[in-house]
Amino acid sequence: MAARVLQQCVRTLARPSLRLSSGNVAFRAAVHRPLSFAADSRRTRWVGQSRIPSVGVLCRQYGDLPPLTIETIKDRVMYVLKLYDKINPEKLQTASHFMKDLGLDSLDQVEIIMAMEDEFGFEIPDAEAEKLMTPADIVQYIADKKDVYE
Repeated sequence: MAARVLQQCVRTLARPSLRLSSGNVAFRAAVHRPLSFAADSRRTRWVGQSRIPSVGVLCRQYGDLPPLTIETIKDRVMYVLKLYDKINPEKLQTASHFMKDLGLDSLDQVEIIMAMEDEFGFEIPDAEAEKLMTPADIVQYIADKKDVYE
């Protein structure tokens, strides 16, 4: 009884690749079904053979971030700085000096640079980080590193 149920399950799941010989179930090599992605359709279509209803196709799609502009870099830098707890968002401007205008110390500057590294996904060397004293400096540095002009 169990063998008969198993045979029925196997027949329904693997019908195109199933072959029966003298009562035993034997499988042929797995048939790879080529996929065609039509430009006008958002769904995947099978080409050639019919689709098995209980077996899905996993298709991983990768995307990229929208292109960077000076304005988006500035917005992201200012957003990260506004979230920093030691900075008063009302006093923050792109020309504000971290130590003179905002009252931060060198450790705060290091934490800000680390937050920018996390936000933009690349490391800023210590020698360069020491020179970044205003949000405008950070925006210009990131734009130069990411080759963003206008």
